[in-house]
Amino acid sequence: MKKLKVLAPLALLAATSLSLSSCQEKANVEVKNEVSESTISQIKALGFTADGAQKVDGGVLVEGDILLTNEMLASKPDYSMVRVGQDEQYRTNNLVTGLPRTLTIRVASSLPSAYITATDELIRRYNAENLRVRFSRVTSGGNIVLSAAPSGSGYLASAGFPSGGNPYGSVSVNVGAIGTANASTYIATILAHEVGHCIGFRHTDYMSRQYSCGGSAVNEGASTVGAVYIPGTPSGPDPNSWMLACIGSGANRPFNTNDRTALNYVY
Repeated sequence: MKKLKVLAPLALLAATSLSLSSCQEKANVEVKNEVSESTISQIKALGFTADGAQKVDGGVLVEGDILLTNEMLASKPDYSMVRVGQDEQYRTNNLVTGLPRTLTIRVASSLPSAYITATDELIRRYNAENLRVRFSRVTSGGNIVLSAAPSGSGYLASAGFPSGGNPYGSVSVNVGAIGTANASTYIATILAHEVGHCIGFRHTDYMSRQYSCGGSAVNEGASTVGAVYIPGTPSGPDPNSWMLACIGSGANRPFNTNDRTALNYVY
């Protein structure tokens, strides 16, 4: 991938905010959350960075907001990436199937009302693209449930990838870090990002995540990841994708042209 120049505003935002990805220094990870060498090997074999990986309930948190379950770590799934110009939009081969299909999202009652507003906005954003997967909000049940992250979490939000043709079923949100302001812009962007993971998308800047996060380059290589180029997409850096790894406080990233191309290619 062509090296991307970190834009000054992005670098500043990444330096002054929590992120959707692994912008934390490894030294900040508590000893109890460190992962074994064998687990690190499993993470890398799946094509993810192990830098800053943390043990959490049910698996390992990588790239700051992606939960790799124990089942996924033990498996050897294939991954593919959707290349958008000189910027890569990635997906796993674990996608939502049975399309066309409507997925339901529930906001846990323990979350502030701002998260209902944000959820309604993320649903509007996805449904406006007329994809084969649509979303609706429900007050009970739900294919995807938004709930509060454990106390002391060092991320804004986290989610996993689809399994068995179904979306990942939960999104953990750090209300203390995110707050309740800018529900239809900032919070909606964060939640839309996590729902993107739930239906199989990876970070746009996976191969060069310092682009949105700052710090040193993290590139684990393609591993088992294959590349599928989407013809007709523009080249050049993309500072506004909804699936960039890190986001600055108060930022808003509705779907841009490249995002729409990737969404329509996959769904």
